[in-house]
Parts: sequence; structure tokens; C-alpha cells
Amino acid sequence: MSLVEVFTRTFQFHRQRTLELLEQIEQASDPLEVLGWRPGPGRAHIAWQLMHIGITEEIFATQRLAPHKQPRWQHLWDRFRGGSTPDDDIPSAHLIRQVLHQARESLLQTLSQFGDDRLEEVPPGLQDRGWTLRDVLDVLAWHEAHHQGQAHLTWNLYRTSRS
Repeated sequence: MSLVEVFTRTFQFHRQRTLELLEQIEQASDPLEVLGWRPGPGRAHIAWQLMHIGITEEIFATQRLAPHKQPRWQHLWDRFRGGSTPDDDIPSAHLIRQVLHQARESLLQTLSQFGDDRLEEVPPGLQDRGWTLRDVLDVLAWHEAHHQGQAHLTWNLYRTSRS
């Protein structure tokens, strides 16, 4: 099994946890309220955390690893990419699920074009950071777990604030 295949399995494990969290939120009496809840002034809401996971994967799947590919969600990049400021236009659980699914599909298709013989290659879209494909795999595995954890913590804080 190649390293890309190993990471693909890891990504699937992480995504299952992210989708389970989204399913829990969808069962709340007002899912949109939960998705838009912030743990403090200026902090990111749950919807931003989850959309950020998907948008980041779409950016890696296209601009950073395969700039010839047409991105699906480019109109959302400025709102949900790293460094953006979360706004109050809260996306629905349906849109979040759609972005997570389609961005992951695009990412896996892009990664399938790389073999272990290219792990030390620095893709043109990452020359400024000096990241190899191996670095990208590490960052992407960490990224979803990190932001899913933030979303999960925010979900727990929301529930505690309501009890």
C-alpha cells in the first residue's frame, strides 16, 4: 500500500468523525443557530470550521496540487480559506455536507495522480512554502482533525451554554 493510500484511509476516518458531528448538529432543534454559534466575540462559528475543512481541501486539490483543474467552490474561497474572517452568513448543513463531499472527491482524485516516487516533490503551487507532497499529506491529515476538534469543542460549549 502506498503512502498516499495510507493517508487516504486516514482521511476517510477523519471525515467520518466530521460527518458524525454534523449529523448531531442536524438533530438539534435549530441546526442553523448551532452552526452559527460563536464561543466568543470574533471567534469562528461551527459552520466556518466545517466549511474551512472543505474549502482548504478544494484549494489543495486544484490551485496547490493541480492548477489545471477547475475548482467547484472558488466563489467561497475568500469566505472560508485560512486567514478569512468568519461572517454572519451561515451556510446550511446541506451546503456544508456538499462542499465536504465534493472537495474530498476532488482531493482524492488529485492525490491519486501521485505515487510514492513523488513524495519529495515540491508542487509548483507550494514552491513559496517549500512543502513536499509528503508535507501536504501530513498537513491535510492534521488539518481536518484540528478543525473538527474546534467545531466539536464549540458544539460542546453551545450545549453547555443552553443547559
